[in-house]
Amino acid sequence: MDRIAVIDYGMGNLHSAAKAVQKVAPNDEVVVTSDVSVIESADRIFFPGVGAIGDCMKAIREAGIDRVLADQIYQKPTFGICVGMQSLFDHSEESGGVDALGILPGQVLKFGAMHEHGKPLKVPHMGWNQVTQVEHPIWHNIRPDARFYFVHSYYVNALDRDSVFGKGHYGIEFDALVAVENLVACQFHPEKSGNDGLQLIKNFVDWNGQC
Repeated sequence: MDRIAVIDYGMGNLHSAAKAVQKVAPNDEVVVTSDVSVIESADRIFFPGVGAIGDCMKAIREAGIDRVLADQIYQKPTFGICVGMQSLFDHSEESGGVDALGILPGQVLKFGAMHEHGKPLKVPHMGWNQVTQVEHPIWHNIRPDARFYFVHSYYVNALDRDSVFGKGHYGIEFDALVAVENLVACQFHPEKSGNDGLQLIKNFVDWNGQC
């Protein structure tokens, strides 16, 4: 039985995320925690998040989650979700400009007011959208035209383009899923994305951390 830590820093969509993990991994121990020792002893980490990244980064640093993530993130399979994904990068334009964890190179940018074809763009991007998949074990048994649930006003622009394994489109193309070694992170909410989202979570739980 594996221990799966769902990191609690006071800003996450923790109940729905933990419930989804427990549903696909009924024989594993799923722990919602901010305890550094529990996170260190876990076999896998989920790092969800919602809200403004300025508040999230403040809470992450006050809880010491920044230090434990920097130490643990490449030692075991780790899955960042929504703001959890965004906080892994260098810097975000949100909250007046915020330095994030800097674990992955890249920026978090705000959607513009206009579509790439000159039409007004409603922000936030909210609702179901297709993700263009690049082959990776995280997509196992998920159909290519699967749609996932998004709620965000800012998007990741990863510097390492080889780390991008899923792309979304909302006015512009943006990075919807990245993967580096044993780390996966997505902008959408798999826990709110029906059966395809649950399959994605199951794929992560079953994943050996290798591409």
